[in-house]
Amino acid sequence: MIKEFLNDPTLLLNAVGEGIYGFDLSGNAVFVNPAAERMTGWHADELLGKKIHQYHHHTRKDGSPYPADECQIYCTMFDGKHRHVTDEVFWRKDGSHFAVEYTSTPVYKNGELIGAVAIFRDVSKQQQTELALRDALAQVQHLSEQLQEENAYLISELNEDWQDSGLVGKSHSFQTMLEQITLVSQTNSTVLILGENGTGKELVARNLHRLSTRAEQPFIKVNCAAFSANLIESELFGHEKGAFTGANERRKGRFELADNGTLFLDEIAELPLELQSKLLRVLQEHEFERVGGTHTLTVNIRVIAATNRNLWQMVEQGSFRMDLYYRLNVFPIRVPALRERKEDIPLLAANIINQLNKRLGKHFKGLTKTTLAQLANYEWPGNIRELQNILEREAILSKQNVLQLSSALSDKDPASGVVLSLDAAQKQHICTVLKQCHGKISGEDGAATLLELPESTLRSKMKKLGIKY
Repeated sequence: MIKEFLNDPTLLLNAVGEGIYGFDLSGNAVFVNPAAERMTGWHADELLGKKIHQYHHHTRKDGSPYPADECQIYCTMFDGKHRHVTDEVFWRKDGSHFAVEYTSTPVYKNGELIGAVAIFRDVSKQQQTELALRDALAQVQHLSEQLQEENAYLISELNEDWQDSGLVGKSHSFQTMLEQITLVSQTNSTVLILGENGTGKELVARNLHRLSTRAEQPFIKVNCAAFSANLIESELFGHEKGAFTGANERRKGRFELADNGTLFLDEIAELPLELQSKLLRVLQEHEFERVGGTHTLTVNIRVIAATNRNLWQMVEQGSFRMDLYYRLNVFPIRVPALRERKEDIPLLAANIINQLNKRLGKHFKGLTKTTLAQLANYEWPGNIRELQNILEREAILSKQNVLQLSSALSDKDPASGVVLSLDAAQKQHICTVLKQCHGKISGEDGAATLLELPESTLRSKMKKLGIKY
């Protein structure tokens, strides 16, 4: 069998899928294989001994004439140089044409140039596929840009849907926050949300997730203050069966549940110091082990943390790791307190009332002017959460279709009737509690415990308010 191929190499040339032409130095065809016949529609006996160029290489793909002396195949016969051409067409016998890729290679015998070989293939389908791919990529790019525009549009429209977003307001400080959400939502950067209790830090986190590329993936929340130091590690990282008393089965932690999605670590300042290093490792390497386990798990998550405390002050006091602070504080977003954006109260109240109507089956039209003035003059230590509670209470009590306050709102000392500022009211309350505790700050019967504040936070407030004990 091998001898047959060696004695008649045309058997091999006739078997290949590419078209093959052989030319003498005059440019006449001396060989045409079956693949070339199938692709062009010209039979070998119609082309042998003739100049093939005039049959199916006489016109460029734009329809302009292709002179024979410029033909790349013929040029090889004159200069003996190998050529590779990718952007031309061959014409078929029926008058149609197809995109072609070909090479022209010189043929030598005893060191003398005696002709050339052209090997070509039909690349029409390949070009169609590439064109379709380019169109698809262009469409993806267009959709991506459209999605970004829609996300930006979503941010501006969030104010119209309290239930879906909770983000309502037109004040400068609030709009600045929305712009920050827009900027960071399309990234995977870690975000640290700062703000007082009741300002809506969780709503910011949920909307960062909703506007991100992870929107269809899980949003998992962990309140770091809701678990004891013994339980929070298992809650975050999961545990293996038998890892501790009561661990009767393997359990996935919040990091595993949030894989490919977003993990929201609320009240991050309350995370025990011994767990902060494990959290840092996950943020840096995306790896961890379950409690009692040895197998390393890898996760792809976006972390959003929130706190109402001064983390840098905690770093200085040694209760929060500096490296974790910098890892979390990549992109801080401050949520303004309600007293800083009182011009938003009418809009906030209108949206809260709209949701109360749906939930309570009521038909309130709004608030009286007197009520709006009262709301504007109040300092709102409980922020939006307090506003929601007050309006819900009034909605339950009211028999009218316009809400008004059944009791006055003011920051005052009930005994004296003197109106106090928020700082003055806090100072007075802390001093009262300290007096009851005989000046003791820490411990079970200390002021920090009675005020339900971390000791470091209470000391910070005392220093700010000028309280010395």
